[in-house]
Amino acid sequence: MKKKYITAEELERRFEAAEDISEYLDLQNAERPGLDQRRVSVDFPAWMIQKLDLEAKRLGVTRQSVIKFWISERLKLSGI
Repeated sequence: MKKKYITAEELERRFEAAEDISEYLDLQNAERPGLDQRRVSVDFPAWMIQKLDLEAKRLGVTRQSVIKFWISERLKLSGI
């Protein structure tokens, strides 16, 4: 399939008009800057793990999801 090209202004106009712009996007090579994953290791006391697991079970998500969400919320509140 031949790639289609348009100007940034035209792409923005079509996007703002709620038109489908997917034919102009290269989704195979798309990146989300600043959202790449990096692994960190954190040691928690057993009582924290137990509380995290209870909350994760209550929400129906993983422990990791609870930790990520809570840290994200705290960082947003702190303005970082």
